[in-house]
Amino acid sequence: MADPSESIHKLKIDRSAPPPASGRMWLLIAPAAVAAAVVVWLLVGGPGGAVFVETGVARKPPSVAAASSVLDASGYVVARRQATISSKVTGKVLEVLVEEGMRVEKDQIVARLDDTTQQAQLSVAQAQADSARAALDEIAAQLRNARQERDRQRDLAARGLTSQASLDGAEALHDEFAARLGTGRENVRVAESNVLLARDALSNMTIRAPFSGMVVTKNAQPGEMISPISAGGGFTRTGICTIIDNDSLEVEVDVNEAYIQRVESGQRVSAVLDAYPDWRIPAEVIAIIPTADRQKATVRVRIGFLERDERILRDMGVKVSFLGAGTPAGPARAVQGVMIPGAALRADAGGDFVWIVRNGVVERRPVVPGGPRDRPQILVRSGLVAGDTIVRSSEEPLTDGQAIKTN
Repeated sequence: MADPSESIHKLKIDRSAPPPASGRMWLLIAPAAVAAAVVVWLLVGGPGGAVFVETGVARKPPSVAAASSVLDASGYVVARRQATISSKVTGKVLEVLVEEGMRVEKDQIVARLDDTTQQAQLSVAQAQADSARAALDEIAAQLRNARQERDRQRDLAARGLTSQASLDGAEALHDEFAARLGTGRENVRVAESNVLLARDALSNMTIRAPFSGMVVTKNAQPGEMISPISAGGGFTRTGICTIIDNDSLEVEVDVNEAYIQRVESGQRVSAVLDAYPDWRIPAEVIAIIPTADRQKATVRVRIGFLERDERILRDMGVKVSFLGAGTPAGPARAVQGVMIPGAALRADAGGDFVWIVRNGVVERRPVVPGGPRDRPQILVRSGLVAGDTIVRSSEEPLTDGQAIKTN
């Protein structure tokens, strides 16, 4: 009989044997699953999802050349948007709340007129409206009594206990009060309309700014009369103040019609203010007015500044040089900042900013615009460098750190 101890010694684990097939499979699948999950997360942009956007690139603005130009002209700085603020009605100025050089916002109060008469008219109109409503309630009560009396007379007439004359009288009285009720309702509507008119007349005594801008002239003082039309003589003002929108400043020049073929829309222009002869301002042609002055044989040309500066004032004299595509390089001055698509600039309570693209996500970047905002390309003085990729438009609102996709 075999010794049992020999069988026991044969029972041992072979640690050099490979692991089972199922274990090797799990070791291969686990890393692949994790990698696939990461790829899917990146593609969808995490919990919020990626947003499709259109992008643009910040580029260096063209330098302002000091070389010879194809045409030189002179003109003046004008405000495209300006207004002399007046009132709708004639009245005495009670107080003026603005001074020259003051910045005003849209709908800001600039002056108040004496509204004593308008306040009294509003009180009368409100009293008339209250009286009309009270009269309407009285007529409604009389109509209810007339309806009850008519119904009683009809019941008595049906049983032969009253005359036809009594029934006819009750019917006529009911119809009379019904008609008076309709008239009373119309009277209430008229009285309420008079209240609205009185309130509108009262609001006209408060004069507000029609848009945001700078006050350049103050035309009236407290105690003077103001009217929307000239009243003759020199004792009635036709305006409280004049405001201009500094963002709408541009240059108007008259070009001899014999040389107008040298000018085209979008052409580069170098502008020099008479007050600052060493300062060359980059500009461009906005539009050529499609009409000529037969007396002067000139055509008006509008030129927009690419840089905005507080030194540029309305009615300043300016000399402009229209630069052609083949203008020699010559000495030039680099313009500070970068040019970006106008649609990329955004603004909120925190100020002006753009969305800059970094590694597939967007980042909010505060910027300082240096020119008009209503152009296809605008100048940004600081906050960006040439080559930065920025968001022009997006399908959905963006947040800082939002993942994005480009078409």
